[in-house]
Amino acid sequence: MQHERETLCKYRLERAKEDLQAAHVNHESGLFKAAINRSYYAIFHSIRAVNILDGFDASKHSSVIAHFNQYYVHTGEFDRGIY
Repeated sequence: MQHERETLCKYRLERAKEDLQAAHVNHESGLFKAAINRSYYAIFHSIRAVNILDGFDASKHSSVIAHFNQYYVHTGEFDRGIY
């Protein structure tokens, strides 16, 4: 089970990297709304990657963010200033 979580985590991080690259390309092309969208999804997929290591998985954005907030931001593991 742990191996499956790690594999899924790596996959999601790769998706996040692709979205971040797309955000950069869009920004350089002057497509600012698209750049913001891809940046958001890069963050979303990164958070989902971290959450799966706890065994938590959800597709709803509000659930993903709430879990990350509860277990990483409020505990101090993730800097509130960056969040």
